Amino acid sequence: MNQRIVIKIGSSSLASPEGGLIRERVRFLAAEIASVLREGRQVLVVSSGAIAAGYRLLGYKTRPRLLHEKQAAAAVGQALLMQAYEEAFSEYGLPVAQILLTRPDFGDRTRARNALSTLEELLRQGAVPVINENDTVAVDEIRFGDNDTLSALTAALVKADGLYMLTDTDGLYTADPRKDPNARRIGRVGVITDELMRMAGGAGTTVGTGGMRSKMEAARIAQAGGVPVFVGRVAEPGDLAAALRGEGKGTYFAAGEHTLPVKKLWIGYLSEPRGRIIVDPGAERALVYGGKSLLPAGVVGVVGDFRPGDVAEVAAEDGRVIGRGIVRHSARQVNRIRGLSSEEAFRAADIPRPEIIHRDEWVALPEQPKEVHSRE
Repeated sequence: MNQRIVIKIGSSSLASPEGGLIRERVRFLAAEIASVLREGRQVLVVSSGAIAAGYRLLGYKTRPRLLHEKQAAAAVGQALLMQAYEEAFSEYGLPVAQILLTRPDFGDRTRARNALSTLEELLRQGAVPVINENDTVAVDEIRFGDNDTLSALTAALVKADGLYMLTDTDGLYTADPRKDPNARRIGRVGVITDELMRMAGGAGTTVGTGGMRSKMEAARIAQAGGVPVFVGRVAEPGDLAAALRGEGKGTYFAAGEHTLPVKKLWIGYLSEPRGRIIVDPGAERALVYGGKSLLPAGVVGVVGDFRPGDVAEVAAEDGRVIGRGIVRHSARQVNRIRGLSSEEAFRAADIPRPEIIHRDEWVALPEQPKEVHSRE
């Protein structure tokens, strides 16, 4: 099978600080991608830039901040963005296809399968899928982080051999290189620790929403999905090919040892918990190490007002969050049966099955270990 890669292009790589697309940059990136395709690889592009492309045409002097303004700008800019890609890739005889996704598309098995089937067919036909969030109808998705998380989920969904996140900086540094002359670039990372997340800092650019921290969070998701990640700069001809060879201007993140399916990535990293279930040490061991479902006997407390099908956090008695899962019973029902055996739970409440969270809909979130990483 041909090597399959996902390339994420941020707004800062496509738009000027004042807004509007820079067509020369689009053409340059298309040329880099076309050269990769000629080598036999399959490429999916996750592209930001719709809001940045459209807001000036609507009369906004700066990037809009209100949700309805962002959605209006995205509605105008998405057409311009796809037009720019179509013109750029047509020089190489490559058709492009627009795919607009939202967060629930990855949490629902049927919708995720349909998206995957479409992407697989486009790749078979030699098209370049250009994927973006459906900003014109989404609410939470605009706060995703300049499509960083979307690219990680896409890479996991298509079982990509690598995710290449292109940005205007050449990777992760020990400190802000613009302020600290002693800052050193970190060349390779195994596990993304809390220490590394602090190094990543926060804000993005004036035309984009994703900074290095957003990319690190996305890289953590991709790692959990078994996908290695590169975060760095592609600014000169040949830079993308160098990144694929492991010689890029940026930071490489190794794939995780254990791979989670897309639905579990959504549960563990993207869902919004509606409450919390507190469990005893025996239930904690069964969930985290035993591959078991959560049963009523191990529950000692309930917080929040969740319903069947919602996601809830699961915490130990000392307050540590140990994971998340989709609950099969409401908070009221769980409170009613907590601490009971399965047989007692059947008698105490009208429930079809005793499991509160089934192991197939559970994701353990272990504590981040210490990590040794290499610097350049």
